[in-house]
Amino acid sequence: MFNEVKKSIQWGGETLTLETGKVARQADGSVIATLGETSVMANVTFAKEAKPGQDFFPLTVHYQEKFYAAGKIPGGYFKREARPSEKETLTSRLIDRPIRPLFVEGFRNEVLVMCTVLSHDLHNEPDVVAMIAASAALTLSGAPFRGPIAAARVGFVNGEYVLNPSVDDLQNLRSNPEQRLDLVVAGTQDAVMMVESEAYELSEEEMLGAVVFAHQQIQPVIDLIIDLAEEAAKEPFDFHPVDDSAIRARVRALGEDAMRKAFGNRVKQDRVAAIEAAVETIKAGLTEAELADPSLKGAIKALESDVLRGDIVRGGKRIDGRALDVVRPIVSETGLLPRTHGSALFTRGETQALVVTTLGTGDDEQFVDALHGNSKQNFLLHYNFPPYSVGEVGRVGSPGRREIGHGKLAWRALQAVLPAATDFPYTIRVVSEITESNGSSSMASVCGGSLSMMDAGVPLKAPVAGVAMGLVLEDDGQWAVLTDILGDEDHLGDMDFKVAGTEAGITSLQMDIKVAGITPEIMGKALEQAKAGRLHILAEMNKALSAPQGFSEYAPRIETMTIPTDKIREVIGSGGKVIREIVEVSGAKVDISDDGTIKIASANGEAIKKAYDMIWSIVAEPEVNGVYKGTVVKIVDFGAFVNFFGKRDGLVHVSQIAASRLNHPSDALKEGQEVWVKLLGFDDRGKVRLSMKVVDQETGKEMAKEDASADQA
Repeated sequence: MFNEVKKSIQWGGETLTLETGKVARQADGSVIATLGETSVMANVTFAKEAKPGQDFFPLTVHYQEKFYAAGKIPGGYFKREARPSEKETLTSRLIDRPIRPLFVEGFRNEVLVMCTVLSHDLHNEPDVVAMIAASAALTLSGAPFRGPIAAARVGFVNGEYVLNPSVDDLQNLRSNPEQRLDLVVAGTQDAVMMVESEAYELSEEEMLGAVVFAHQQIQPVIDLIIDLAEEAAKEPFDFHPVDDSAIRARVRALGEDAMRKAFGNRVKQDRVAAIEAAVETIKAGLTEAELADPSLKGAIKALESDVLRGDIVRGGKRIDGRALDVVRPIVSETGLLPRTHGSALFTRGETQALVVTTLGTGDDEQFVDALHGNSKQNFLLHYNFPPYSVGEVGRVGSPGRREIGHGKLAWRALQAVLPAATDFPYTIRVVSEITESNGSSSMASVCGGSLSMMDAGVPLKAPVAGVAMGLVLEDDGQWAVLTDILGDEDHLGDMDFKVAGTEAGITSLQMDIKVAGITPEIMGKALEQAKAGRLHILAEMNKALSAPQGFSEYAPRIETMTIPTDKIREVIGSGGKVIREIVEVSGAKVDISDDGTIKIASANGEAIKKAYDMIWSIVAEPEVNGVYKGTVVKIVDFGAFVNFFGKRDGLVHVSQIAASRLNHPSDALKEGQEVWVKLLGFDDRGKVRLSMKVVDQETGKEMAKEDASADQA
């Protein structure tokens, strides 16, 4: 019934298995990839003809994590996986980015790639397994895919690269000083296609070494996919790209001069208008049949690309007149908004980000419900890209994959320099509002985010800057690397290579390639050029702010204290009665962790002190010979009971109330009266013995022995 094919290798200390022919047999390509006990099923289907007039490649990638894979039931009311999580969205992008450039040029048929996590051993991350499964399924499907690719994750510990580190190794790298890198690399046999990383100030040499190491390690996986395909692949789909050479020649003849003149405009708005005019000039010279040609749009884009790329490679001339390694003018400002906790406006050429930082308490942490368990996140970065930032009218809705991806890139770049939660117990939310865009807005978010957090008083280990690099790689082998690329250079170039970091090293690297990959030589040049650009940007940022500022008066203050874990129950009280009383009386927020760490937050310092004192009085033990302020709670014939240390009461014997003899304690005291007492010790039954007469009731200071006229009881 089944025509099952299965192939396995040992890879990174685990068994990697690819199997097909048993499940999802109606899909064009279906593969279940298993690493250890983490299994991902990838299914590929593609339309056998393109929609009429389709002028783009409609590839859709969906990555899904099913909670049953880890033996869990989803949280929430409905108990069903619903909208994609951030992890699922980011992994979908991770799969899409290296496979998209490898489809044959001109292929416009709809393609759907669905990856479903079936089993998760909580040791091997499923994202890399999903990338391998998707590549294998595409290779088997018969689609015009120039793969296969493979992917690997790389860690960096004690100067050594580690292949596919475990989930536990990569959890919260910020608190794991030994693990300095979380890098995912995808590539073909010959070249690297995609890089995504979170790093802790690695040098350019260390980062390049990690990429080369990953590319070497994926070669056995590519061989495994080829081995599987030799037995199980379908016949290649009969696809012949449309011959658009005639329309391309017509477009070039009609519009090359006008297009070159249009690209000579250095101001974006003027250039866009001139390009539109050049396009109209081209269309005016075409016949009706040529205007209806579905390849027309691609031919116009090809002309734009040839003009821009040729000038860069052969003449070293960029659209705005800059040299290849020059960063656009930068203006940095901080403290723009009066009521926010921190704000910054970062402008680089025609790209601008207004970035705002808000400090919160433990109540503001993000809860994450994931396959490997529930967790909290105390650093959030949200990126917004409204249509007006590029001068367009458009629909405004919930964040798309692009917004989530750009925000995560900036998050990765900045989280490496954040203080430890024990040193800075705040929840930090950074929001980047892109107000102008012509070039990398994610890197502007990094720069603005660094400035904004320092403006809010966050003690960053060092400022962080980011720069986007580009590449033009011609068919004859000539190439040029561009620093701080413009939007047009991104759209019409071959690489989007984003590097962020401090003066000491790289904190994040992201690379996307539109051609069949790049070599270590090109990547090394890009890293070297990016370092110079990053250092220049940091110097410009330092003109506005180079160190953290004081807290805004509107930001909450947080003080931490640690109590013994066996005292937590006493602080919380039965049904939360005690902790509610502390919050109500003090006016401060109180957050208690299972390890005994307590965070007390309020914009009012007095409220924090009051809550601190109330908690301390519950968990601390009074010291013998210590002097405390208390309240008389009950008067009896032989003395008075005084509440002097939180809920603790003690007896002041009638002989210890005053130096002179009293007939009855009520002669000197009344209930509710505040008094100063000294803890003399404990009697044989453990009862507390207090004295008033040895303490000056005015000042609360203990009197010298000669000043106390009566002996202590």
